[in-house]
Amino acid sequence: MQQVLAEIGVCVLSSSSSGNCSLLSVRRGGHVTTILIDAGLSPRRTRRHLAEVGHPVATIDHVILTHLDRDHWCEGWINGRDRHTTIHVHKRHAGLASRLGVTAGRTELFSDTFELLPGLMVHPILVAHDSTGTAAFRFECTASGRSLGYATDTGRPSQELCEHLRGVDVLAIESNYCPEMQLASNRPDHLKQRIMGGKGHLSNEESARAVARIAPREAVVLLHLSRQCNRPERALEVHGAPGPRVMVSHHDRPCEWIRVVDPARHVASPEVKVVRPASTLWGA
Repeated sequence: MQQVLAEIGVCVLSSSSSGNCSLLSVRRGGHVTTILIDAGLSPRRTRRHLAEVGHPVATIDHVILTHLDRDHWCEGWINGRDRHTTIHVHKRHAGLASRLGVTAGRTELFSDTFELLPGLMVHPILVAHDSTGTAAFRFECTASGRSLGYATDTGRPSQELCEHLRGVDVLAIESNYCPEMQLASNRPDHLKQRIMGGKGHLSNEESARAVARIAPREAVVLLHLSRQCNRPERALEVHGAPGPRVMVSHHDRPCEWIRVVDPARHVASPEVKVVRPASTLWGA
């Protein structure tokens, strides 16, 4: 019998060069499974943000890493994670993960599609970022077909990435910098070239083009805005064409909850469905 996941919500806890971490929470009956996408915040700060959004977490079950830059993996998790927490790392990053101590606890490597939970499939794709690349993900509920796309530090909006994420219900994607602000900043030229050279980050305009090609059905969350070379209003202006609702993540506080799978609605709809506050959603 096909497994039906009762409820899935996503909340970006923090996203910036000072730390990236998002919560994917799955509720089935009375049990809640806690999944982190990246762990760039300290364990203490992560748990504080979880409490702020009303998520009653006893333990963190899974951490799925896009890559191992310091703003996506905090070394505090080496000793600060729960005993049964499983860290999921792309095979391309296995050597670095071992050197950083990530594999000291329960670890699983991936390169192709895997089933994270019964009824929840994860479809990864490796995209250009620095020398080792970054994993982007399509999370898909097999019973309902509803899906979440997650892409950060993607280098450039490649055709392969856009096809991989095409038509997801909810899309979280980076919109890192405004080119004018980047060029006018006092950053060294080599850093500007790294960010803008096709293996760094997406500009607002590149992100907007990717969103148009991916065509998410319901909502978009903009990730990893540069605090020095971007502003929320600039990113929203570029992403302001008619389409799904667009919201901006924050560097210092959690974003809104978004419902990916609703127990009362398992079919895709053009209506944007934003989850009510977490304290009522999860019954905390």
